[in-house]
Amino acid sequence: MTTSDQPGDSPLGKPTEYHAEYAPSVLFPIARQAKREEIGIAGTLPFFGIDIWNAYEVSWLTLRGKPQVGIATLTVPADSPNIIESKSLKLYLNSLNQTRLAGPEALLELLRADLSAGFGAPVQVKLTTPDAFSTLQMGELEGLLLDRLDIEVDQYTPDPGLLRANHEEAIVEETLLSHLLKSNCLVTGQPDWGSVQIRYVGPQIDQERLLKYLIGFRNHNEFHEQCVERIFMDILRQCRPQKLSVYARYTRRGGLDINPWRSNFTTGQRPSNLRNARQ
Repeated sequence: MTTSDQPGDSPLGKPTEYHAEYAPSVLFPIARQAKREEIGIAGTLPFFGIDIWNAYEVSWLTLRGKPQVGIATLTVPADSPNIIESKSLKLYLNSLNQTRLAGPEALLELLRADLSAGFGAPVQVKLTTPDAFSTLQMGELEGLLLDRLDIEVDQYTPDPGLLRANHEEAIVEETLLSHLLKSNCLVTGQPDWGSVQIRYVGPQIDQERLLKYLIGFRNHNEFHEQCVERIFMDILRQCRPQKLSVYARYTRRGGLDINPWRSNFTTGQRPSNLRNARQ
């Protein structure tokens, strides 16, 4: 497993061999720092947070060869030095399909060790087995829907200059929501669809300009985590809220969805991992 800051070296967009048995070497870590430097982050992070991954296509064999299935949820700290390229994670999970394990705990032990090594920090892993599938719930992000606004849009690359806040009026506390987030994979250009929730305390943000800014990601090429950090930093710099959190729920691809959350204040709890209608 070799860490890189060049996403083009990953398996994305290339013919790939699917390993029939356990192959942790296929995991492809990508250093976060290069992209963070691009948006002006150096030294101490101006936020904390997590990336929540849901893996819906997890399977392995019992010691007697009987297939088992489950849904894995990974919780990755935002201060981990690496992300893992999603296709390589899919290849890694697929490599377990013909791997015999003593049980779910043996699988969890393997996942925690390999993924913590890849991300470069301890990763929490939860496995939901079929007997608990009925306990899983769905839910939508809460907030005032920006998409209700009737705006004209002619720019589809992110422009932080669009963002404005009214510093002449009283401080407000708002939760804003849009389902119109779309960006593209940094390597393949394939579309990534998401919903984004913005919580803040500070001067009131111009909602029409914020919606135009978010729609501006439509032709932008970056990974999910990088888009959320860009949104966070642009709002922080341009609008200067006292408190800010940005949470995105992206639709799944290849049996995986990735849901980054970044915040500079304690909300009392981590964001929920409720699957929304598009996931």
